Amino acid sequence: MSDSTPRFTNDEALQFHAQGKPGKLEIAATKPLATQRDLSLAYSPGVAVPVRAIAANPDLAYEYTARGNMVAVISNGSAILGLGNLGALASKPVMEGKAVLFKRFADIDSIDIELDASEADDIVNAVKHMGPSFAGINLEDIKSPECFIIERRLREMMDIPVFHDDQHGTAIIVAAGVLNALDLTGRTLENTGLVMSGAGAAGIACIELLKKMGLPNENATLVDIDGVLHTGRNDIDEWRAPHTIETDKRTLAEAVEGADLFLGLSAPGILTPEMLMTMAEKPIIFAMANPDPEISPEDAREARPDAIIATGRSDYPNQVNNVLGFPYIFRGALDVRAKTINDEMKIAAARAIAQLARQDVHDDVATAYGRKLRYGPDYIIPAPFDPRLIHQVPVAVAQAAMNSGVARKPIIDLRGYEQSLMARLDPTVSMLQRLHDRVRTVPKRVVFAEGEDERVIRAAISYTRSGLGQAILIGRMSMVEETVQKQGIEGLEELTIVNAALSPRVADYTAHLYKSLQRRGRLHRDCERMVQQDRNVFAALMVEMGDADAMISGVTRKSSAVLEDVRLVLDPDHKRNLIGVTAVLSRGRTVLVADTMVHEMPEAEELANIAVAAAGAARKLGLEPRVAMTSYSTFGYPESERSDNLRDAVRILEKRGVDFEFDGEMAADIALNSEAMKIYPFCRLSGPANVLVMPARHSASISTKMLRELGGSTLIGPILVGMEQPVQICSMGSGVSDIANMAVFAAGAF
Repeated sequence: MSDSTPRFTNDEALQFHAQGKPGKLEIAATKPLATQRDLSLAYSPGVAVPVRAIAANPDLAYEYTARGNMVAVISNGSAILGLGNLGALASKPVMEGKAVLFKRFADIDSIDIELDASEADDIVNAVKHMGPSFAGINLEDIKSPECFIIERRLREMMDIPVFHDDQHGTAIIVAAGVLNALDLTGRTLENTGLVMSGAGAAGIACIELLKKMGLPNENATLVDIDGVLHTGRNDIDEWRAPHTIETDKRTLAEAVEGADLFLGLSAPGILTPEMLMTMAEKPIIFAMANPDPEISPEDAREARPDAIIATGRSDYPNQVNNVLGFPYIFRGALDVRAKTINDEMKIAAARAIAQLARQDVHDDVATAYGRKLRYGPDYIIPAPFDPRLIHQVPVAVAQAAMNSGVARKPIIDLRGYEQSLMARLDPTVSMLQRLHDRVRTVPKRVVFAEGEDERVIRAAISYTRSGLGQAILIGRMSMVEETVQKQGIEGLEELTIVNAALSPRVADYTAHLYKSLQRRGRLHRDCERMVQQDRNVFAALMVEMGDADAMISGVTRKSSAVLEDVRLVLDPDHKRNLIGVTAVLSRGRTVLVADTMVHEMPEAEELANIAVAAAGAARKLGLEPRVAMTSYSTFGYPESERSDNLRDAVRILEKRGVDFEFDGEMAADIALNSEAMKIYPFCRLSGPANVLVMPARHSASISTKMLRELGGSTLIGPILVGMEQPVQICSMGSGVSDIANMAVFAAGAF
């Protein structure tokens, strides 16, 4: 188990869901609504035109409305995660989260619907009328056996996919992992003996899917709380009855003797090391009870070093994570307008996921997880943030839907479809997660210079509880404690508090600073005063003298003032150019804007340097840079003095022979729009720019701050690039999550 498992308090979880707009979702218009004409087109009288068209041809609803990319996430809260029956309203945070995952991983719009109903009939009657609104129904957290009844009846009544993810999502990921574990141990489904502990919805779905893929019925033993499901029992319902077998085994211990494969979706600790010792050579263990598995991987490994082990937890290898499945299964189903999600589509998804684990893993994904991810006993299930999931699994699902006759809109060009999926969700959307995971593998000591600010304290606690390393606050203990007490913050004991004025390192820091500044007009007493009174100077000295690995500041002072303080101690990297870049994440795209911090009015040579530094930053974030030198003019029209600088910068880059795409000068709408770019066939960029070099700092700052306030985009930065030591400077007014993100950039030695 990893010691760097992310942790959080109840207060942090509540704040996350409450901050800004409550909840995790909002509705955004996709059409302009700025003028009376816009409103007339969007609603009355213009809306009458698509209404009549759809009435005449219902398929046109996919063309004129959002239905084709809309899924309903539906629950009654009768089986919420591992919390039980807490009711429909209590399930809403989970269902909102599910909707967010649909959007995040597959660009599917989703609405959560919580039904205050306990009877299967009531839920069926409510959902069966929702077909005109949605292209798919995702049932979630509904207890067994009602979940079986509801899904079966809705699938019979509705002509859109109805999918209970707790059953089939888990089964698909389990099947993918099992296929690979069998491959690694030289087995096939046909010659494998399986024991399934847990006869709930997910357990039954797992065993049913594996049987459809080739597992013989007589090779599978299902065990519930009362023991083995054998033909002599008279307490078996219609859902478990097909899985009874003729056997004299009655207990789990008897069932696992000689078994090749154990699947657990039941209760913690029920598979003992002694039981494991009786299993076949190279046993396969899927202990998926959460949060505590049927047997801990440590105990399993000690008892059977030859075992392949998977769990439902993220802090062990081989996590069975439903997010690997449901977003991409629905993506493929929606894109061919499937009537249902059938067994062929589920099997295709499982095989595609299994095959992905056998492929070489992208370096950036491997780096994020801190270890070489290579197909083998500790890597039988792909990493959830593997960017290839979005364009491999949906293609397989869509193909299976077409082959099995449930697709109403077949895709002719599957290669083109795959390419469109690759473009739909830029893999850099997972940039922050990969950076978090990278830091988590080598935790760092980050010093937060403004340690008495409430936001900084919360961000520091978040940093430590995310397993990223040690957080050090610069501040007076009395003031920090007062803030913590007044705001009800928990977790102060996890932080290190340093009072600069009272630190035993004052003398050493002063001597070091004086040596650097004595020929810059600073006296020894000046240096001592700065060390004791300027927290930015003190924090920078901690990094310089090896008492911390990185620093962060800027929440309470302007970035230019903070940078001035820091540069009294730390120098820019002489091999790189010092710039600030702001990452803009919007609608599946990541664009870097430079320079947003350092250069006020750069000349041509400086603009070329900024382009080189920004391209390097892009590569560090997983982007292959396409740099546009931006202006209000495009390729010479209209002419201006500032545009001359940008054109000269392009010539300088040409002479240097840089190894990235660049062009300019060009207006931002041209740089970011591949269709508009076609007006200029001589443009060297192969696609929309992902790095925008602005003509001046004020234009960069104005544009990014405007985007931040208008909403619809996530902005990170400015990120300081080019210091010898890791330093990041937040914007004044940054929120807790912004500060925490910048701390991760600092820890990642960006």
